Amino acid sequence: MNDHWLVRPSTIKLLWIIFAVVLAATVAMDLVIEHHPYFGLDGTFGFGAWFGFASCVAMVVFAKALGAVLKRPDTYYDS
Repeated sequence: MNDHWLVRPSTIKLLWIIFAVVLAATVAMDLVIEHHPYFGLDGTFGFGAWFGFASCVAMVVFAKALGAVLKRPDTYYDS
């Protein structure tokens, strides 16, 4: 079977490794870059990484809660 290169398990594993290396390098660059914090907390190590992760978690939790509030019964459109 001739699968597309993006769905091969070897390619998926390689992409995960590449993404992890790029993310680790980005956080590691935080050690060499001079910070000019505006409110103190943004000068901590890896602020962009952990703040981005926390923001993503908060958006997912908010979306789940909003979905629970706006959910309609399965028979909503039945006559």
